[in-house]
Amino acid sequence: MAAPKRLPVDPIAEAKRQWIAHGWEPAASGMTAVTSIIRAQQLMFARIDATLRPFGLSFARYEMLRLLGFTREGRMPMASAIARLQVHPTSVTNTVDRLARDGLVSREPHPGDGRAAMLVLTARGRELVERATAALNSQVFESPGLSEDDTTELVRIIARFRKDAGDFTEPRPQPDPL
Repeated sequence: MAAPKRLPVDPIAEAKRQWIAHGWEPAASGMTAVTSIIRAQQLMFARIDATLRPFGLSFARYEMLRLLGFTREGRMPMASAIARLQVHPTSVTNTVDRLARDGLVSREPHPGDGRAAMLVLTARGRELVERATAALNSQVFESPGLSEDDTTELVRIIARFRKDAGDFTEPRPQPDPL
């Protein structure tokens, strides 16, 4: 795919100028922030999608495999996966259905709740997520397009925004191991 042609003007800066010209100055900075974040997400997702495409994975499928790969035994209840991924249960179910169809995860009965399902990472799924993670690390995460200082500051600002929006709470300190 050819690189997109650079525009001669920043369309978000032009939108801000237009917002102000139309008398919406109190909203101009907020519109600029929201639009900038959405555009940055598009740019980052383009890199992620290009990296995951050779593995036959979307980012949603990758996240589910990686989440299961982080567990000690490669398994977790479906409800826990839904909570951790912070997406609608139907989206998780559809993702799991596709991963199961491809032999990357399986569903097993929950040992303590007959109504619930356990998601289990297969050996094939584990091998794939490890290769995909290595590619994402080298092609995207190690060089996100920002300096280390800018990356740290951006993460700090976005974390504060997410916390203020109720996305998470400060974790309680963990007790020292016995």
